[in-house]
Amino acid sequence: MIPVLLELPIPFLNITIPIYSFGVMVALAYLTASYLLTYGMRRRAIPNAEVISSNITFLALIGGIGGAKLFHILENFEEFMIDPKGTLLSGAGLTFLGGFILATTLIYIYIRVKKVSFLNIADAATLSLTAGYGIGRIGCQLSGDGDYGIPTTLPWAMSYSKGIVSTLSVKNPDLVEQFRSIFPDKPIPEDILVHPAPVYETLSMLIVFIILWKLQSKQKQVGWLFGVYLVFAGIERLSVEFIRLNDLYFGLSQAQWISIGLIISGLIVIRFRGLAPSK
Repeated sequence: MIPVLLELPIPFLNITIPIYSFGVMVALAYLTASYLLTYGMRRRAIPNAEVISSNITFLALIGGIGGAKLFHILENFEEFMIDPKGTLLSGAGLTFLGGFILATTLIYIYIRVKKVSFLNIADAATLSLTAGYGIGRIGCQLSGDGDYGIPTTLPWAMSYSKGIVSTLSVKNPDLVEQFRSIFPDKPIPEDILVHPAPVYETLSMLIVFIILWKLQSKQKQVGWLFGVYLVFAGIERLSVEFIRLNDLYFGLSQAQWISIGLIISGLIVIRFRGLAPSK
């Protein structure tokens, strides 16, 4: 794991500024997403593609971070009440689904004001959303921020001993408890190997990206491609959550319930927007 890529010295202040791998990958994710969104908008002959794309990327950044933090607070409200400032300023809680919902809402309002077809923009954004998410998960892998999975003995299990949320048993009592519940007869190892969930997600998004790239040339009604994206994104997150230990609500995690909502929404869009070719 490489949580800190390098430290930049500031001689006249006699300090160093750490450059975090997660931050670098998030920046790369947004730049890539912005480029692909502009590409998608140009491909669909949407006017002022560069300006609208830049504004949408900015709203996605603000809504993504704000929504992710808001969902984290709602999910950990007792923690927030104990230490509001610490919870708000911490790096925890940057989950994709919370950010996706708020960012989509802000972008929808902006698109309505600009009087541009939301579904047309949504189709143009499918590749950017997929690539951005996959690159962002590389940041999770490099930083070892705790998005990894539960303990496992599979051959490709990984250690995140140097990660922000270490897998060393002396540093992670919650992971020790997980290990005991899964392997009650095994001794607790010094370093607990886990599912490399961020790797699974990045590879999954690569496959989804290739599928969407090929499907974008199919002549369907506006919005159909976005519906396909919603289904794939929902299935991917629903699946990976089974190897993570999260709080459950009626048998599933919050992310899984939202993923089911995405899948159902995507299927509805596919049903009603895939009936005839675009005019």
